[in-house]
Amino acid sequence: METSKKWYLEKLGLALLFEDANMKLVVLDTNGPTSLTLWQTDKVVSVNRHTVTYPIFKTPDADALNQELSNRGIEVGEIIQDAYVNHFFFYDPDGNVLEACQVHE
Repeated sequence: METSKKWYLEKLGLALLFEDANMKLVVLDTNGPTSLTLWQTDKVVSVNRHTVTYPIFKTPDADALNQELSNRGIEVGEIIQDAYVNHFFFYDPDGNVLEACQVHE
């Protein structure tokens, strides 16, 4: 949990809202209307972006964010350009999928 918490705080720049070591729970501020909760469990979950719910971070510029995350040492995927959005996937240290999405206005 400590590795993941450090990654989200340092690599993504999220802020710590709450932590409970006994529950193995960390709540992070996403600087938006929703928080992100990390919860350590012994249960193994198969990670597949088509079968699980995962966080999608809205960004005004997918290209710039992709480069910024890459510069921070985060492995990022190629930018996918669709009719309505530009988006890309990246993963946290535990292999959880995350997405950044730029909506065409």
